[in-house]
Amino acid sequence: MILRTERLILRRWKEEDAESLYEYAKDPEVGPIAGWPPHNNIEESLDIIKNVLNGAECYAICEKDSDKAIGAVELKLNGHTDMTERDDECELGYWLGKPFWGRGYMPEAVRELIRHGFEDLGMTTIWCGYYDGNQKSKRVQEKVGFVFHHTCNEVSVPLMNEIRVDHRNYMTKEQWLKL
Repeated sequence: MILRTERLILRRWKEEDAESLYEYAKDPEVGPIAGWPPHNNIEESLDIIKNVLNGAECYAICEKDSDKAIGAVELKLNGHTDMTERDDECELGYWLGKPFWGRGYMPEAVRELIRHGFEDLGMTTIWCGYYDGNQKSKRVQEKVGFVFHHTCNEVSVPLMNEIRVDHRNYMTKEQWLKL
């Protein structure tokens, strides 16, 4: 499936995206704040495409005039998230390459994936979270209308070998329809 916004195309990840993924995911300001270490080489990025960015609702974010992957946005369905055990709820996750920060791309991509989740997938609630200190992610969630639910003070972040504070937000279909 391909989803489109005014400026972006959201499409499935391809093995050919490994070089682009590595270009942005090697930046120490991108992954660690989201809970994953910087990529070390293109081979690692290819492995991530094959084994992590392969979810049923995981999309590469591309600018409309380019097919180059510059970030990711995903609805993690039941069985692939610890935020819910319901089939009509999911978790939103996302990241964007640093050169594209500050352009409004992430709220634009997130709004389209939220629409897709509620209208096409029949979700009733979408969950989203951010780790303490990740102000950019917090701001995206505020911009698109997520509502604070609770804070988890001791969350294991295994890929970083850390314990962090995690803030959890949600949006119901009813809330979304009012936006």
